Amino acid sequence: MTAEAVTAGPRAGVDTDAGSAGSDRPLRVALLSYKGNPFCGGQGVYVRHLSRELARLGHSVEVLGAQPYPVLDGGVPLTELPSLDLYRSPDPFRTPGRGEFRDWVDAVEFATMRTGGFPEPLTFSLRAKRHLAARKGEFDVVHDNQTLGYGLLGDLGAPLVTTIHHPITVDRQLDLDAAGTWLKRASVRRWYGFTRMQKRVARRLPSVLTVSGSSQAEIVEHLGVRPERVHVVHIGADTELWSPDPAVPQVPGRIVTTSSADVPLKGLVHLVEALAKLRSERPDAHLVVVGRRAEDGPVAQAIERHGLGRAVEFVKGISDAELVDLVRGAQVACVPSLYEGFSLPAAEAMATGTPLVATTGGAIPEVAGPDGATCLAVPPGDPDALAGQLSRLLGDDGLRARIGAAGRARVLEKFTWRRAAIGTAERYRAAIAAQARAPRP
Repeated sequence: MTAEAVTAGPRAGVDTDAGSAGSDRPLRVALLSYKGNPFCGGQGVYVRHLSRELARLGHSVEVLGAQPYPVLDGGVPLTELPSLDLYRSPDPFRTPGRGEFRDWVDAVEFATMRTGGFPEPLTFSLRAKRHLAARKGEFDVVHDNQTLGYGLLGDLGAPLVTTIHHPITVDRQLDLDAAGTWLKRASVRRWYGFTRMQKRVARRLPSVLTVSGSSQAEIVEHLGVRPERVHVVHIGADTELWSPDPAVPQVPGRIVTTSSADVPLKGLVHLVEALAKLRSERPDAHLVVVGRRAEDGPVAQAIERHGLGRAVEFVKGISDAELVDLVRGAQVACVPSLYEGFSLPAAEAMATGTPLVATTGGAIPEVAGPDGATCLAVPPGDPDALAGQLSRLLGDDGLRARIGAAGRARVLEKFTWRRAAIGTAERYRAAIAAQARAPRP
């Protein structure tokens, strides 16, 4: 449904006393997501699976989202707070028609885009605040998924809990390091201008969730959030979907990774360099990348330089079942990222029993586990080390079986969405209790 279709005011028959949310009463949750694509990026995956598992626990969850709208499971309702959708495919950075502008927020969104900035965290937060103000009393808690916009400060009608997957300042610095000219660096700084807002907002948040101990430390260091306000709730894999299936044949030499080709953070160029080295001894080695192919840039140049056009395949737009079978059919999964705040692709690959080679960037070791036990670990940005560990796994059937089985066991023990939902609901109740104890102005 759209925001305009929602009638302001409490739902019929719903207890509107947020302070009465006891330790076992189901909660009414507004889950905010300014960007919800479930097939590209972790935020959409997070909203999809967390909302479903919270609903399975008996909570009432409503997702408020903008384009690309999230795909939701289990009957979780979506309320659309539409933006101008300025980055949609196939016409990103488009100029909307005059009739598409509805109010001053739309004007801010367009003006920011035209001057090289990224407006969506700010403009979504303003639309969400307006929507929530019209529905005071309907929710026990508001859960923001890394919007961190000015609009979410102040009274939202319920306590605010915010998830920060990792500080976007990390992405900003890596993109600056990869920018080759002063003009590109200036463009990067302008694009990431919204991080100044996010830093200011984060410091004023009463309750922050994050997905790993590594991200927790960086939120404190980079954003200046007080340590006692940041709580780790691990996320995980859908272990019903991501599971082993012996009926799926393994393709000799197949390596699979999930990556955006044009994002330096993901380290794909280093994996392409490693593949070139690997194929000198294993000509059957080839790479399947789940993500968009960039027509130009470091990855495309490396593929052309090493003559790997037929050895690197990019896949996107496939179904969940097709994606899982793609990973099941690989002999090795690889996470070459320079940094990750958690790494869902690592957890999902491990859940299928596919053995993993992963870097030690950011929180990846927290997910992938000990080197030689549940994965083979390499330093980030080291193609030689990647090639060596990939070769080691491809050449040893017994090692692949052992690493794969241990990886799945680790995910089942530590990283499931049910565990994430239980931990998140505990933080909701803590936030509600804290607001009830706070002195009223």
